[in-house]
Amino acid sequence: MGTDGDMKKAAKIVEELDGSLDCFGLGGTDIYLWSSKRKYKVKDAWNIAKHAKKTPMVDGGEIKHTLERQVIKDLANVHGIIQKGDTALMTSGVDRIGMAEALDEVGCDTVYGDFLFALKINRPMKSLKELNRAAETLLPIMTKLPFKMLYPTGKKQEEFKPRFPEQFHRAKIVAGDFHYIRKYMPSDMSGKIIITNTTTADDVQLLESRGVKTLVTTTPKMGDRSFGTNVLQALIVALSGRHPDNMSWDDYLEYIKKMDLKPSITELN
Repeated sequence: MGTDGDMKKAAKIVEELDGSLDCFGLGGTDIYLWSSKRKYKVKDAWNIAKHAKKTPMVDGGEIKHTLERQVIKDLANVHGIIQKGDTALMTSGVDRIGMAEALDEVGCDTVYGDFLFALKINRPMKSLKELNRAAETLLPIMTKLPFKMLYPTGKKQEEFKPRFPEQFHRAKIVAGDFHYIRKYMPSDMSGKIIITNTTTADDVQLLESRGVKTLVTTTPKMGDRSFGTNVLQALIVALSGRHPDNMSWDDYLEYIKKMDLKPSITELN
């Protein structure tokens, strides 16, 4: 159920449905942003989440820490799609710290684009250490800002505004949130490997037309789209019958293994 970025409408829906569902999956915003050491509560998202008093609410964070981390390792060690030394652009690391850490672990030469795309500042971060230092300094402030200042919401998700094309051109691999990739990528993405999720059939067609070589969605395809990590985490919580506060990363990995959840790898060009 979408609200075109209307936070108050989202809060009202949560309030009305609270207690009638097994789990809410909150999409389009994160309840928490992360550094490697800690998480920071996002004020706007928490103003929605606090209306879920009976039904637990998740934002996909634990799937990003578990499934997405494992996907990066498998792309390197099982599929051979990622090679040590590959250049990578991660559009934002603080919303996917598991993926950010995994790209570093498999030996990618990664630029983290949090300043570039969230803050519109031409400062590419070239190490995980730099990303964490920036996160620990700025997230206590940034998480109190209106979320729409940091991330495209509503109709803004449909805009194309290419930004810092040199960072896309440099990278063999472009990874991270699809709305950031879609909005800011240049018209020529020839030969690129995209690692993301929440893509529709129209998104796949767009990437193919831009010349993308390989599309990897970290969550499996259901029908003609891959769903967000929030949907997948809510599904696992509902199946488990447990409260997410009482579930560890190992618990999620157990369900991921039981359900045989694997990424979808599509050769486009």
